[in-house]
Amino acid sequence: MLLQEKETGNLVEVLDIQLLIDPNEETISAKDQAGQEEQDPEKFAKTNLVFPSGEALPQCWVDANYRTR
Repeated sequence: MLLQEKETGNLVEVLDIQLLIDPNEETISAKDQAGQEEQDPEKFAKTNLVFPSGEALPQCWVDANYRTR
């Protein structure tokens, strides 16, 4: 799955979808897709990621207490 980094606009390839949808995880491992060579995995904060369309990640993926607010 590809997501977009808010600050740079670069696409990142998510390596573990389970970590992405787990609201208790604040970061995920992903590979930056900028450049021509395959990049090493890096940690990205989920708060700095959006879908390539610009839409925010679902609240249930980033906030474990989303139902109580």
